[in-house]
Amino acid sequence: MPLITRFRCLLGGTVALCLTVTAANADPLISKTYGYFSIGGRTAEDLDSELERRGPLTQATGHRHPGATEISFGGEVTYVERSGRCSVGAAKVTLKTHIILPRWSNRRRAEQDLRFIWDTLSADIKRHEERHAEIARNYARTLEQELQNLRPASNCEQLERQVGATTRRVLESHDREQVRFDRVESTNFDSRMMRLLKYRQQQNGG
Repeated sequence: MPLITRFRCLLGGTVALCLTVTAANADPLISKTYGYFSIGGRTAEDLDSELERRGPLTQATGHRHPGATEISFGGEVTYVERSGRCSVGAAKVTLKTHIILPRWSNRRRAEQDLRFIWDTLSADIKRHEERHAEIARNYARTLEQELQNLRPASNCEQLERQVGATTRRVLESHDREQVRFDRVESTNFDSRMMRLLKYRQQQNGG
C-alpha cells in the first residue's frame, strides 16, 4: 500500500527516504544548499501519486523518492620534498551537499488530518536528509585529518598513491555508513512515524 494512504488508514498518512552520492577526492570547506520540488493533490492517493511521479530520481536505487541528498567530495593535496623525503604540505577537502525536499502546493485546501500527517512526514523527511549531510560532513573531516597525518614517503609518487588509497578507503566507508543509515531508517519507518504522529497529536492537545 502506498505510504500516504497507509498512514491515513492507521491514524487517520506518509513517505520514504533516500540519498544520492557522487564522490571525488579531499576542510573541510563545506557548503549546503536546498532545492524543492512541488507536488499537488488534495487526497492521500494524490500525494502518493505525485511523490512517485515527481520525486527526485536517485542513482543509488534507480527509483524516485520523496527526498534526496546529493553529496560531492572534492579537494586537493599539495606535496613538499625535503631532505630526500616527500610529505603532505596541505590537504584541503571540500564537500558540497544539496538537499532536495518536497513542497505541497495544495496543503491549505486539504483536509486537516491530511495536513497534520503531511507536516509530520515532511519534518521527518527533512531530518533524514539532514542526517545524510551530517554523515558526509563527519567523513569530510575524517578524510582531511587522515590526509594531513600521512607520514612522509621516500618519494612523492609513493605518497600520492597513499593519498589515493586513503581517500578511497574513507569514501568507501562513508558510502557504507550512508547505506547502513538508510537501511536502519527504512526498517524503523512505520514505528517511528506512528510515534511522531502520536506525539504531535499530544502536543496539539489531540
